[in-house]
Amino acid sequence: MPRRLLLLFFILFVAMIGFGVTLPALPFFVERLALGDGASAGGVALHVGALTSTYALAQLACAPFWGWGADRYGRKPLLVTGLSGFAIAQAAFGLSTSLPLLYGARLMGGASSAALLTISAAYVADTLSPAQRGQGMAWRGTALNLGVVAGPLLSGLLARRDWHVDLSAGHFVLDGFSIPFFAAAAMAVAALPLVVAHLPESRLPKPASDQAPPAVPWTDIVGRLGDVLVLVLASQAFLALFEAAFALYAGQVLGFSLAQVGYVFVVCGLVMAVFQGGLAGWLVGRVRTRFLVAVGFGVLGAGMGLLVIVESVPIVLGVVGVLALGVALIDPSLLTLAANRSGTHAGVGLGLQNAASSLGQVIGPLLGGVLYAWRAGLPFQVAAGGALALAALVWQAPGALSVRRLGAWGVSGSSRSR
Repeated sequence: MPRRLLLLFFILFVAMIGFGVTLPALPFFVERLALGDGASAGGVALHVGALTSTYALAQLACAPFWGWGADRYGRKPLLVTGLSGFAIAQAAFGLSTSLPLLYGARLMGGASSAALLTISAAYVADTLSPAQRGQGMAWRGTALNLGVVAGPLLSGLLARRDWHVDLSAGHFVLDGFSIPFFAAAAMAVAALPLVVAHLPESRLPKPASDQAPPAVPWTDIVGRLGDVLVLVLASQAFLALFEAAFALYAGQVLGFSLAQVGYVFVVCGLVMAVFQGGLAGWLVGRVRTRFLVAVGFGVLGAGMGLLVIVESVPIVLGVVGVLALGVALIDPSLLTLAANRSGTHAGVGLGLQNAASSLGQVIGPLLGGVLYAWRAGLPFQVAAGGALALAALVWQAPGALSVRRLGAWGVSGSSRSR
């Protein structure tokens, strides 16, 4: 693995720590601010869901434009911009004293993280050959998931009332619960000199004598990636539905403590990190993408379905590990396929892939909340049915998810998945 990719993965790990820090702290912040404004308990839950979707909406809106900018101006300048914006967003979140400020910080954080996620995938595609991209994308996923695991742990260690810190200035406040966000912001700032000094630009300039390729309409790129984008959206919607509904389900139905719920999310992140960097990375490029994605959706669906019939903590942890394994098989497979199909427009194509992922992260929590209000186990049953249906559909379609001939894009493919 090239050293510059190791540095890139470290940067992603740092950024996702900032995302993970927010997971356990978001309900506390919302409850403190919303109840102070006279909101009901239902209003608090609504704001938690809305803030979760706000982050994903910002990613959805910005990811395609970050990809376009990366293709036009290069990867490195926009990585620096995204990392800087992410640090500012983390600090702003920790200082917020009102719901509007929280929403603003979440919007900025989502927009900045879209740059990091989109451009990092394009950087991997630039650096590695098509045969190596599967493993590179898997290691990228490992870095992301390890950050998501480390974030809640950092939040639990640093977010303490006994720090006896309580400073305020106008609309901002610094207290014990602000410390994890400042730590995440500080790590992002510390990573900036590493990017500037040691991370080279991956998109090489074309010689002046080369004729610039004709512009490719966005609709054509969407057409090339259509089936991939639908599957990315579905897989992320199912995962986000689980993340949004399980904490409520575990507390109200299973009687789990806050610590036990935290263990579940740690296991989910660890399984995705380990298997994306190991098994999934090895399989991508050796096994047809159609088979990997079909098996992944099947395993994800089985895990979702089992959630409603298990109760003890160890068994729930095992079931969550099963559904996380399904996601670990799906994600790098679809990401690699999107990069290969995009050809010289990798930034745009991967920006659209990240936008589809973000749309899934918007739809999942909203759908999960509505279904949970109807019946507690319904979100997992619906996700299980949807995932198993997609598994059967992909498995039975012989030409599904192949690398198609890209013609004018200068990339040739075959009917066999890469």
